[in-house]
Amino acid sequence: MTSITQDRRLANAIRFLSIDAVEKSKSGHPGAPMGMADIAEVLWRKHLKHNPADPRWPNRDRFVLSNGHGSMLLYSLLHLTGYAVTIEDIKKFRQLHSITAGHPEVDITPGVETTTGPLGQGIANAIGMALAEKILAKRFNRPNHEVINHRTYAFMGDGCLMEGISHEACSLAGVWGLNKLICFYDDNGISIDGHVEGWFKDDTAMRFKSYGWNVIGPIDGHDASQIQDAITLAKQQTAKPNLIICKTTIGWGSPNMAGTHDVHGAPLGEKEAAATREKLHWPYAPFEIPADIQSAWSAIEAGQSAQSEWNRQFSSYASAFPDLAAEFMRVMREELPSNWAQTKSSLLDFAKSISAPTASRKSSQQALDILVAGIPELLGGSADLTGSNLTAGKTSKAWHTHQDEDINYLSYGVREFGMSAIMNGIALHRGLIPYGGTFAVFSDYARNGMRMSALMKQRVIYVLTHDSIGLGEDGPTHQPIEHASSLRLIPGLHLWRPCDGFETAVAWIESIERKDGPAALFLSRQNLPQYSGERVQAHDILRGGYILSDCAASPEAVFIATGSEVSLAMQAQEKLHALGRHVRIVSMPCTALFDEQDAQWKEKVLPKGIKRIAIEAGHPDFWRKYVGLEGEVVGINRFGESAPAPAVYELLGLTVDRLVASV
Repeated sequence: MTSITQDRRLANAIRFLSIDAVEKSKSGHPGAPMGMADIAEVLWRKHLKHNPADPRWPNRDRFVLSNGHGSMLLYSLLHLTGYAVTIEDIKKFRQLHSITAGHPEVDITPGVETTTGPLGQGIANAIGMALAEKILAKRFNRPNHEVINHRTYAFMGDGCLMEGISHEACSLAGVWGLNKLICFYDDNGISIDGHVEGWFKDDTAMRFKSYGWNVIGPIDGHDASQIQDAITLAKQQTAKPNLIICKTTIGWGSPNMAGTHDVHGAPLGEKEAAATREKLHWPYAPFEIPADIQSAWSAIEAGQSAQSEWNRQFSSYASAFPDLAAEFMRVMREELPSNWAQTKSSLLDFAKSISAPTASRKSSQQALDILVAGIPELLGGSADLTGSNLTAGKTSKAWHTHQDEDINYLSYGVREFGMSAIMNGIALHRGLIPYGGTFAVFSDYARNGMRMSALMKQRVIYVLTHDSIGLGEDGPTHQPIEHASSLRLIPGLHLWRPCDGFETAVAWIESIERKDGPAALFLSRQNLPQYSGERVQAHDILRGGYILSDCAASPEAVFIATGSEVSLAMQAQEKLHALGRHVRIVSMPCTALFDEQDAQWKEKVLPKGIKRIAIEAGHPDFWRKYVGLEGEVVGINRFGESAPAPAVYELLGLTVDRLVASV
């Protein structure tokens, strides 16, 4: 019998758990786990700082499987090291209600740091986590007291590097000098369609060197000693993020399928699985792990020891810096500051005091002046549109101008998708609340990151300005028509389109207080009259839709409006009232919240049997569910025009006269 090293035997445990789970489910991706098992064994057994007994320990290292289709690699590691992932869970891979889903899902499986699968986003999440570590370390660490000191590790494949988001995010990682980020590139030359040389010939090493990364390798990704040396070298880096290029064979160990795309996304099959067992000298039954291998893998004792040592250090830190220690624990618990009620009250009072017509993007900036000063964990940013999105508050300190200080603002450059996925990583790390801005029309670039915010239920706030044809002269390329409606279809995303400063303040408050999902604030470029502050209380606005104005106890029609179109509805109401006709104005800044209200509130706001007319400078179809077959929607089902805003509104029929005529 050929001699097999202990490292290889331990790595083979990953391989065969992955092979067996994929075989049993008749579905999955065995190639990546088989190819990266040796890398994973060295990293997880000799370097990764974690505690399976407490997956939320704040100072743990983070591990991200960006090539999330290889999920059995991660599930095998979690099971073997001692997380609450049992062999029965492994056997239920990809089955209904199992915690071992087809792709890793955060908050479903203990030890999974982020939901991965859409390629490239995992590495961007990892960059966000590494950035959060760096910011929080600067904020909380003191000489001889490093309560934040951990690394972020990520696995990624060719697909992650082909996706454009990897360029956006990895370029920023170089700018930020995230030296505690160590990424492993599984350079196996295979993707679903076959050998990647037909469509992917990038010089990856030179590409990452140009970003400002420390590039190590290529190394043999199946040689434990080379992997060990590479990780040791990467951990010595003090100024740059690290990329370790690992030459591997996809499906390593399979006699007939290794190195082919056949092993990428399908079971080996019974005969090939048996042949692989014979070749790798693995005589055990499916899902059987020998006791000596299970014992060698267990990280529980080492993890508890590491966390106990950190607890001791934190106790010393708390004695020396009690206020800082209390603040650290607060942000890690995701609790808002003790003065939050006062901050919120000050914001609402200020918003009520606004009387002059003001663009809601400006109202948002005025809110941020108060919020950033009152909530130190807010971390803002913009995709190269700070002066247009107005996302910087008076006390915002940008990375590129205050690198040596406690920064709270990032210039992401023209990288909307990278920004959204990095913000997801920041939120997942815990300790910071990220928000970032771009034009509403460019939410198209960020959309899949926004979807992942919602899927993972992360508190990420998107500031999307220039929300309609009201931006005028920039024309149809910049005028969002379908965007508000399409984003409202993302489950769990609260899209706010406020009509004035008070609604904008309430939108910010709800977005910050909510911990189980993202928000998108659709904000205007043009000035808007102030209505809600003098008519309603914040708790009415928090219902998503409410009665803004009534002319009579029994109106003959209801206008449902959002954002800038509330002003048109109010003007139409005034004209109709002069004609002896009575209509109600319903402002509906957040349809998701309105949909959550009870039937009594919905009936109060939108009485049955009364004609409903919705108006929004966007695609009309979304509003049909509120107006019914007998109702009417005044919207836009075509692209815009380049002209001053009033002319575009007139051209497309969003006018007071049209609303009057509809009644």
